[in-house]
Amino acid sequence: VQLQASGGGLVQPGDSLRLSCATSGFPLDLWTIGWFRQAPGKEREFVASISTSGTLEYANSVKGRSTISRDNGENTVYLQMTSLKPEDTGVYYCAAKKFLGTTYDYWGQGTQVTVSS
Repeated sequence: VQLQASGGGLVQPGDSLRLSCATSGFPLDLWTIGWFRQAPGKEREFVASISTSGTLEYANSVKGRSTISRDNGENTVYLQMTSLKPEDTGVYYCAAKKFLGTTYDYWGQGTQVTVSS
């Protein structure tokens, strides 16, 4: 099981960014994929997730500004973020949770997102 996050970068406040999580080694449609982020000096926090049934969940801090989606054919999960704010800065990770699982068992390496003018 492998996950690889990409798409981060340095952007200005108000810009948009699309993060990608490429997966391999498991059937994507049978796992919940989540995005998390960790800002400097802070604990890692939940951002968004998409379940096996397609249920979407978002943290209040990104709700209305972010969209998580899944392309099973490409084995990739995307996180589209708009109206980015400096407080969105952090390392973004994607993770996989088995169907009916309670914890995220597999994590990819992070991708840095920096929002600054």
